Amino acid sequence: MTRLALVLISAFLCLQAAAQQAEPRYDACMDLARKDPQEGIKEAIAWRKQGGGAMADHCLATGLIARGDHAEGAQLLQEIASEDWPPHLRARLYGQAGRAWLSAGEDKKAWGALTDGLAADPDSSDLLVDRAIANAALGLNFEAIDDLNRALDLAPSRVDALVLRASAWRRAGNLDLASDDVTRALTQQPKNVDALLERGNIHRARGEAGAARADWIAVLQLDTNGPSAEIARDNLEKVDVKPTR
Repeated sequence: MTRLALVLISAFLCLQAAAQQAEPRYDACMDLARKDPQEGIKEAIAWRKQGGGAMADHCLATGLIARGDHAEGAQLLQEIASEDWPPHLRARLYGQAGRAWLSAGEDKKAWGALTDGLAADPDSSDLLVDRAIANAALGLNFEAIDDLNRALDLAPSRVDALVLRASAWRRAGNLDLASDDVTRALTQQPKNVDALLERGNIHRARGEAGAARADWIAVLQLDTNGPSAEIARDNLEKVDVKPTR
């Protein structure tokens, strides 16, 4: 065996050993970033200075997002995702970036990240659902419906996709298709608060105030403090306002 071959083998074994040593630190860092974001960020920064590379960067992004710095975390995730990863990993990273951009209220940037993710993994129902959310936030209801159609082709039992498509159909003015989707969702999960909230919205759009009120009250009974409950409570306050003379 030549000296060059021995050197290459030695280098490979060193890299392999370094990767094996890095994995436990990565797992520990990610766990810390989720449970105690501030400490996780400190650990990730220290690891970066020691050459932690993409693993340290991913931990840092996770800590930033957990701390509420969604835009900063999303930007870092997008930078990591742009590197030379296998397609399934690149898609996951762009998906994480897209969701963080959505949380930051940066809907256009979310759409871009999720579109890049779908370029790497066109058959990801998760990415399609997330991009549908971005499309809806941008007022692109029919584009959202297209993404949700594709997501449901890939995963027909996704209740979240059915509820989102019902919402998009309602905003697009097709209450019959909206009702069909929300009925399918509630057939699978009768106590799904997002579906009940949306059915209430459809009832309101049809002028059926009593049925709308009943669905929103059901949401409050099932999930008192969740985001759907907050919307239901706001809807109930509006529908119950008495006209002034």
